[in-house]
Amino acid sequence: MKLLSYLLLAVIFFSSCSKPASFEYRDIKDFKIDSLGFESSTVSMKLVYFNPNSFGVNLKRIDCDVYVDHNYLGKYLLDTVMHIAKKSEFVVPSKMQVSMKNLFKNSINALISKDMLIEVKGTTKVGKGGVYITVPFSYSGRHSFDTF
Repeated sequence: MKLLSYLLLAVIFFSSCSKPASFEYRDIKDFKIDSLGFESSTVSMKLVYFNPNSFGVNLKRIDCDVYVDHNYLGKYLLDTVMHIAKKSEFVVPSKMQVSMKNLFKNSINALISKDMLIEVKGTTKVGKGGVYITVPFSYSGRHSFDTF
């Protein structure tokens, strides 16, 4: 009888823990070029996301690759802890090194077409109470950029 009650308690406990839903991308704000070089440049921006979960989480790490029109642009890494409230928008300050060689490939497309396909693929570590899990994510969307 004791074993059955422990088993029932374990089933209730594990079924109440749900895997967090992925954050939803909303917007890019304050895009700027911090340093410009021949080999690589540094860009910074603020990325706006929405937490669709009915609970707050801590964001510990983001590690992803960024592509523009299927060409590798650079790697983005954020290694800090941020608390994200439930069902709310939040801003992730972002800074990344951009390969100028790959950027020049994309600049010809930018002159011809004002919208580009932005793809981001990577992982993020989110958790609560000191327990973190790695959640893979992938984003793909077309964005318009005014060049002039």
